[in-house]
Amino acid sequence: MFTCANCGIVSCEKEEKEVMPKNCPMTTKDYTEITKEYLTEQNKAIFVTAAKIESEGYCEWSRAREVVEFAKRMSYKKIGLAFCKGLKREAKIFDTILRDHGFEVSSIVCKNGGISKEDFGIDDADKLHPGCFEPACNPIAQAIFLNEEKVDLNVVIGLCVGHDTLFYKYAESPVTTLITKDRALAHNPAGALYCYESYYRKQLKAKKNK
Repeated sequence: MFTCANCGIVSCEKEEKEVMPKNCPMTTKDYTEITKEYLTEQNKAIFVTAAKIESEGYCEWSRAREVVEFAKRMSYKKIGLAFCKGLKREAKIFDTILRDHGFEVSSIVCKNGGISKEDFGIDDADKLHPGCFEPACNPIAQAIFLNEEKVDLNVVIGLCVGHDTLFYKYAESPVTTLITKDRALAHNPAGALYCYESYYRKQLKAKKNK
């Protein structure tokens, strides 16, 4: 089991291999074959381009700017937007930005298909508004339709936890995320972690069985 999140040494950043923890992946894994994966044509292009963008825009460029720069430098032409209905305004703005930069854009909302949640086996009591028609999110369709559009890059804008998982699973083109949904924190999920020692500790702390 690896415990990098709790490592206080971080020898991988310092080339201090003599002080690596015993369960450090660098002491137990052979990186030879993994490193070769970065040398394949598509992987190398993505990896090197990402490194250059990190260097040039570090602490200056917004995430939106980084996505645009990445797509340009990768010579992508067609971008797919898979977005949540609740972030339609944000999706429209980013669609405009992409088109201003010369990209073709194909966008698909999460509720496409208008299929009732009950058709997927979701009980009426588990809907946001019991007793009313409530369309289900359809991330698999979002992925399949963007696959059919043959987009060069998919951009996720606020898909629900789990629904984004299914989108990533079915998408055939590379995927990046512009916005991660967090309705309670203005789509800033890191805020709960920054406040873990104060406001959000009770909400995030596991309940112990009595």
